[in-house]
Amino acid sequence: MEFFNSAVEVLQTLVVALGGGLCVWGGINLLEGYGQDNPGSKSQGVKQLVAGGGVALIGITLVPLLSGLLG
Repeated sequence: MEFFNSAVEVLQTLVVALGGGLCVWGGINLLEGYGQDNPGSKSQGVKQLVAGGGVALIGITLVPLLSGLLG
């Protein structure tokens, strides 16, 4: 049981890190789009920023619920 709980913690960390990285990448694309006045890059940056926030939110809220499956 302890192994499963530690695996869930590692999974949570990885999902939140992936979401955070996607947020940072989206922010960079968004700022690059504003710097070059490129609407395509701005649109892609906003989409990546929101998607990264969603992935991080899933990692924070839903992944810890996995530890309750076997306990």
